[in-house]
Amino acid sequence: MNRDWPKLDWAAWRETAAHLHLMTQIAGKIRLACTPWLNHSWHVVLYPTARGLTTGPIPVSGTTLQLDFDLVSSHLTLATGEAIEQIDLAPGSIADFYAAVMAALDRLEAPVSIVTLPSEVPDAIPFPEDTAQRPYDAEAVRRFHRALLSATRVLHQFRTAFLGKASPVHFFWGSFDLAVTRFSGRPAPRHPGGFPGLPDDVTCEAYSHEEASAGFWPGSAAFPKAAFYAYAYPSPPHYGEAAIPAPAYFESAMGEFILDYDDVRAAPDPEALLLGFLQATYAAAADLAGWDRGELECDPGIPRRPRKV
Repeated sequence: MNRDWPKLDWAAWRETAAHLHLMTQIAGKIRLACTPWLNHSWHVVLYPTARGLTTGPIPVSGTTLQLDFDLVSSHLTLATGEAIEQIDLAPGSIADFYAAVMAALDRLEAPVSIVTLPSEVPDAIPFPEDTAQRPYDAEAVRRFHRALLSATRVLHQFRTAFLGKASPVHFFWGSFDLAVTRFSGRPAPRHPGGFPGLPDDVTCEAYSHEEASAGFWPGSAAFPKAAFYAYAYPSPPHYGEAAIPAPAYFESAMGEFILDYDDVRAAPDPEALLLGFLQATYAAAADLAGWDRGELECDPGIPRRPRKV
């Protein structure tokens, strides 16, 4: 079980995490620059894979490009149908990594111009100007990847019990977190915006419809530990008072329910604890906001068994 839910020590690997975060932003911004807008920014995300994270196929200059982070073997692959380039994931500067990615795109005859200022990052420095030398702890990244795959597996299972509009399980490189979102089908009040490093028009489009979202993040300067989270937008009255089973708790400063990753990995049945958290926080949001749960929900999916209609 420890292999599926390895220890994640944010303090020990935060500088590596910041390095990886910025690397994924460069790949994500390539997808953003070339892909038509899809509701709630779903067109910009990365997807977990057995080896790491991928952009999926991107249309570029008459060809198809794909970027794959192999977090097991520590390299980034950039590929078209005609050629492949690889860049090591290693200690160094973001400026050098950015230059290597742009040069690889040129060699692939798939040049892309991106906005070089990182998104959702405090005191952001444009990629070409970020010459600070950063570490890369490959083993810590591999542990993060294993945790990411375990979280993805549970979020995928949770997603199967919903018939309404729901996002894929995907990884946002701006906020550096894994997420899945369910929607009631009703429009939401216009979001006030104000998130640092994120244009208000992007925020308002992302939160255009009533939602209940959940996911996983490895930690941050503001919340320095790995955790699962859940929130609703708009947050219905008394949402933070909902009776969500321990060890989950409501973090009032963030307006979200939190389940610490360490509590999940220490549980006798981590997947059952996490699924219970996801279901309880969703049910609280849906009930308090008056969602039509009878029309939106179904039994959880089972392999090779079609849903009964």
